[in-house]
Amino acid sequence: MVIASIDLQGGKVVQLRQGSELVLQRDNAAELAAEFDRYGEVAVIDLDAAMGKGSNIELLRPLLRKARCRVGGGIRSPEQARELVSLGAEKIIAGSQVFRNPEKRGAGIAGGEFAVNIPFLETLARETGRERLIVAVDAGTRAGGGYEILVDGWKTPTGLDLIETAKKVQDFCGELLFTCVDREGTMAGLDLEPVKALRGAVSCGITAAGGLRCVEEVEAAAALGCDVQLGMALYTGKINLAEAFVRSLNWKKGAPAGENSNTAECLLPVIAQSPDGQVLMTGFADREAVMESFKRGMLCFHSRTRNTLWMKGEHSGNTLTLLRMRADCDRDAILAVAEPTGPVCHTGAFSCFDTGRRYSLEFLQEIITGRLRNPSPGSYTAALDDELVREKVMEEAEELCKAGNHDELVWEAADLLFFTTVLMTRAGIKVDEVLAELDRRHKK
Repeated sequence: MVIASIDLQGGKVVQLRQGSELVLQRDNAAELAAEFDRYGEVAVIDLDAAMGKGSNIELLRPLLRKARCRVGGGIRSPEQARELVSLGAEKIIAGSQVFRNPEKRGAGIAGGEFAVNIPFLETLARETGRERLIVAVDAGTRAGGGYEILVDGWKTPTGLDLIETAKKVQDFCGELLFTCVDREGTMAGLDLEPVKALRGAVSCGITAAGGLRCVEEVEAAAALGCDVQLGMALYTGKINLAEAFVRSLNWKKGAPAGENSNTAECLLPVIAQSPDGQVLMTGFADREAVMESFKRGMLCFHSRTRNTLWMKGEHSGNTLTLLRMRADCDRDAILAVAEPTGPVCHTGAFSCFDTGRRYSLEFLQEIITGRLRNPSPGSYTAALDDELVREKVMEEAEELCKAGNHDELVWEAADLLFFTTVLMTRAGIKVDEVLAELDRRHKK
């Protein structure tokens, strides 16, 4: 997986060299998050919080609604982590506090200030879930050889060995984020040696960052079974996210048996899924098809019958608008979340795996939206103006409360859901926004 980074400082998106020198600055955080989400999770790092200089939480909140984000920077308590999850963070990145004994703060290396804070990690993993927790093992080279963990925005050396420390924390997290601090923001190239050492030492996931400058390094990291986090090379145009996504896939699995993956026609399975989770169809894609999907914004495949590229719906108009792609755990299969226009199957069915579309609140809203935009003569739904629909919501809520048996409750609940969805649609509120808010409350 390729993970694009959005670093926040002073209410802006920034890229720093060596964690201090400002190289570039942008104001379009929400736009970037929405774009980056097409290719993988988005890493949002609050640099001010990491350095103890404030917070960018108000800028962060809307990003969590735009993309699937892993969030880090200044997380010093389980309560902070839990709140970020409740706001919509997919994963939490913890760093400095993991390696500091709060009872000996200021004592330095000799005084025992730095050690793996097991109680903190245990509580954090329990509060967020181990699979949601990422530990940032940011490290720099030391005079005697090897790498040591750095904290406080990479300003404070701890004396903790990278590899030995990684072994101690892996049982509490689903992933490690290794940043080679010496190369961060320099585009001097990814240092693969510590990445290889980490991969050989731990069994959890690893994301590598720091110095990446080309897609060949993305491919090299993927060959080790590691993800990459992109910053400076992405913002300066040195690395294209679509190409990086393609290079991160395991094309060797897609080569015919006994043939070289660099020369043979490699195809990986693609599962197309609707935004509400229904499987729509499966197909196969080569490198060209994946690149074209991102370029066109429409899902493309490789036709094994005709041995050529084809875009779903190219002739029928029943296209699949691409929202995002994700690789599976082995990087040899692709999940493409796409919005269908018309039936997906050649038989006229909504899905190639079913004869009809599952009724859902999202489907109901699509129907209501169509009737409001293109009202037919005498349409009751189109006649529901803002005042009337609010009256109906209040009326149906009262009738639901008065319902006396199972069948009446079902009937009145259906009425209330319908009119509530009309009200939401007229106000420009999507069903998935409400479901996301319910999910946020569930995680709180």
